[in-house]
Amino acid sequence: MQNTAIVPSQEETKVGFSSDVEKGLTEKTIGIPLESGATIPLSDEIQDASSFETGEIISRRGIKRVFHRLLQRSNVGKPIDTSPPPDGGVRAWVTVFLCHMALFTTFGWVQAYGVLQTHYVSALNLPSSSTSWIGSISACLMMAMGTFSGRLTDAGYFHQTFAVGTCLQLLGFFSTSVATTYWQLMLSHGVCIGLGGGLVFCPAMSVVGTYFSKQRSLALAICAIGNSVGGLVFAAILQNMIPSVGFGWAIRTCGFIVMASMVPANLILKPRNLTKEKAPLVEWVAFTELTYCLFAAGMFVTFLGMWVPVFYLGSFGRDIIGISSKNASSLLLLINGIGIAGRVIPALLAYRFGPLNLMIPLTLMAALILFCWAAVEDYQGILVFDIFYGFIMAAGQGMFPPSLGSLTTDLSKMGVRMGMVFSICGLALLVGQPLAGVLITADGGDYLYTQMYSGAAMTLGVGFMVGARISKMGWKLWVIV
Repeated sequence: MQNTAIVPSQEETKVGFSSDVEKGLTEKTIGIPLESGATIPLSDEIQDASSFETGEIISRRGIKRVFHRLLQRSNVGKPIDTSPPPDGGVRAWVTVFLCHMALFTTFGWVQAYGVLQTHYVSALNLPSSSTSWIGSISACLMMAMGTFSGRLTDAGYFHQTFAVGTCLQLLGFFSTSVATTYWQLMLSHGVCIGLGGGLVFCPAMSVVGTYFSKQRSLALAICAIGNSVGGLVFAAILQNMIPSVGFGWAIRTCGFIVMASMVPANLILKPRNLTKEKAPLVEWVAFTELTYCLFAAGMFVTFLGMWVPVFYLGSFGRDIIGISSKNASSLLLLINGIGIAGRVIPALLAYRFGPLNLMIPLTLMAALILFCWAAVEDYQGILVFDIFYGFIMAAGQGMFPPSLGSLTTDLSKMGVRMGMVFSICGLALLVGQPLAGVLITADGGDYLYTQMYSGAAMTLGVGFMVGARISKMGWKLWVIV
């Protein structure tokens, strides 16, 4: 019997072709099937149309995967991970690196604010206390949003929170690049970048904490190194590009760096699916624990004074010592550069001695160095102060997240508890730097009141930390905590 070609309808052809795609066929020629099993090749035009439909289907599937990840909670439909933290491995250390980049783009940017503080004062013709509000609000929101972003992470909305934060960061950078007035800078640099950073850094830190147990202090300290690295990189970019290509392109360059850092983090970071119970936005029961309250209070008063030199050391060098604006900006590069080593060395020792055991003496040493700031009278003196304070301050600050992690025994509450302390520290950053500016004005442009205020605040913070350690471990001296 003679073979007869059976030509399907247009709808049947589409259905048949779609099924071929579903089966993963890779033949270059798709034909019309015959009863004998042979095929009549389709015309080139139809094959081109088929190729187009293949690409369209693949594109739709890719977009569907992205939206599925963004819209679905990370702890729904997946088995609970009851195993102990892996404490290493490729996934865990890649998570550490990406969290390092998250800190690089958030608080690394804040630590470079000293360069912009000098630029804003001259460009806007405003006093230091007014322009410092831009950086203070940005830093405050980054930390204050920790309560919300940490709780959202614990609830399974890590990917959504992280993606929204990244978008707000990029919007803030590129809108700052075209801002010309004080309120435009306040909204774009202060509010938008601050909100975005707050939705990024706390979820990243809390996710890292769930991948480690014995190595948690080292992992979180490596993440915290991103602060100093980011401050060094962003400060160098701003210092060199603002005079040469202008403020706009300097900020846009920083925005592109943030984009290159955060897009891979959004695609790769993955939280462990731990057992999570329903909990309120703020875990008020944590404030019934004396150890937690003392540590939170210690961090609040410490952050009142810790970042004063980061904001004002450049203006001190220019206005009091009489150095050039370029050398004044270089002080910020130095304090961030030396801070990288300051974060690495204690991170290597934290496992042996305990992060809180290291943080207490390091913070006390930083407070004493701040009191010595009052004795600085020349360029050599300010360089010595910059080096010692940059190293010790970074070392103590790098122990902050590991210390908080060591005081948190329930890993499923890591995000919300860490976020709550970050929010408290954010309030300190909000009022601490403008208060330092007010004290400079009250002292007739001198810095003595500000120097004593910052040193006293950090000394008081050490007292609260000691109280937290005693509350946790008693009066035992040789114990790791």
